[in-house]
Amino acid sequence: MALTHANPGQLIDLIPLADGKTDSPSTSLIKTEQLQLLHMVMHAGQSLPEHQVAGELIVQCLAGRVRLRTPGQQLPLSAGQLVLLRGGEKHAVEAELDSCLLLTLSLRH
Repeated sequence: MALTHANPGQLIDLIPLADGKTDSPSTSLIKTEQLQLLHMVMHAGQSLPEHQVAGELIVQCLAGRVRLRTPGQQLPLSAGQLVLLRGGEKHAVEAELDSCLLLTLSLRH
């Protein structure tokens, strides 16, 4: 089944996505040829192993707190904070609390 993404000019309300509830699924909100916007839900203690993506990535914490690990650094990321990762930069994420993240991925490399 194909995901339904927002169309140009269509509003997306981020407030419900930032409510900290982790019973909603992670989902892709927007996808174009140049970027993808994803809402990721993580439960406390859940982690994503080290990986990398080809394009630049902005990780914004909408609710909760996660720890973002890159080679040589660990960044705590709390609600209202964001960080930019370079394309190809290895990273891992661990949720310290139930968390909601907004990921903006550049698909141009």
